Amino acid sequence: MESNFENKIIIVAEDADMNFILMKKILEQTKATIIRAVDGEDLLKIVENQKNVNLILMDMSMPKLDGFEATKRLRQKGCEIPIIAQTALMMNYDKEQAIEAGCNDFIQKPIIKDNLFRVLAKYL
Repeated sequence: MESNFENKIIIVAEDADMNFILMKKILEQTKATIIRAVDGEDLLKIVENQKNVNLILMDMSMPKLDGFEATKRLRQKGCEIPIIAQTALMMNYDKEQAIEAGCNDFIQKPIIKDNLFRVLAKYL
């Protein structure tokens, strides 16, 4: 399974520090450049200013602007970056809602490294 994403930029939209630290530790193994967005509003600003982002890992429950709304706004602006929903609350309804909002895929928390790398390889 491909897990070397050197020269790729991944935004991790995650408000919880511990979740971000864990995700960063896993993603560092891929050699990708990791950028953190602390909430949906921060994410929108980063995407606007960082033109070569390859993928967004989107926490769906963040303060200020949640992942569903942030995804909808990105898609309305024509953003085609693959967005992977990540949440602990992945019921069928949540999966459907994430896809309807514009997410390309989803991964359930707690993150399992092999599952994460499989999804990344699919889009990178």
